[in-house]
Amino acid sequence: MKKSDILTPVGIGLGATMILLGIYFNDGFGGVTSFIQVSSMIVVIGGLLGALFINFNLDEMKLSIRVFRESFRDDDYNLRDLIQLFISLSEKARREGLLALESEVEELDDEFIKKGIYLAIDGIEPEVINDIMNAEIAATEERHGKGRSIVEKAGEYAPAWGMIGTLIGLILMLNKLDNPGTLGPSMAVALLTTFYGMVLANLVFIPIAGKLVSRTEEEIFMKQVVVEGVIGVQSGQNPKILEEKLSAFLPAEDLNDKNEEEDQEEEL
Repeated sequence: MKKSDILTPVGIGLGATMILLGIYFNDGFGGVTSFIQVSSMIVVIGGLLGALFINFNLDEMKLSIRVFRESFRDDDYNLRDLIQLFISLSEKARREGLLALESEVEELDDEFIKKGIYLAIDGIEPEVINDIMNAEIAATEERHGKGRSIVEKAGEYAPAWGMIGTLIGLILMLNKLDNPGTLGPSMAVALLTTFYGMVLANLVFIPIAGKLVSRTEEEIFMKQVVVEGVIGVQSGQNPKILEEKLSAFLPAEDLNDKNEEEDQEEEL
């Protein structure tokens, strides 16, 4: 299940606010307005989009829209709940057979889990299930990497286009050396494109690319747990053995909590 990831917009908003406050406390509102330059924005954003259009095809550019949207949402993964789900499925499969799981699967939201359980119900060999599901994991990783590469390239291109805008401004400024009074303001305008490019790269594109890497690693990890769970259910493993096997994927703190809960249950 997807949920909104509040940290991405909060992080971008916080970074932008700190920049604006830094400008304001140095030069007031006049300083803030002096950082607004439409021509500089056009050079950086227009040049950046042009470079991305050259680097990627149309389908990949469409994918970038979905990638950006995903960076503001988060998958509601809970490893302990996932393990408990497979223990429950394993218990039912041992009592009533694999076909009895069909009604349980219909209620699941995760398509990857549903696919794995249906393969088990169809009597597919564990090795084949493992190959099929790992192939899908590899495809997911490849797809995520392709979408993320657009954001990473944007992070590379933004500062470069900022420098190009600065060079344009400097050339125009040098053409007006006969009027020394314009040199200071012209230099400030020229440097604004570098400022825009650096802010876009280091506050938006590079951090979002880093978040997408973490998201991919988390999703792949959860899918690997699902594969182990599906194979355990299909092969009729004892639920206790399956629980121990899947619990190996738990972080140390969760594993300690689980052991403490089990000790408390034994004492009772």
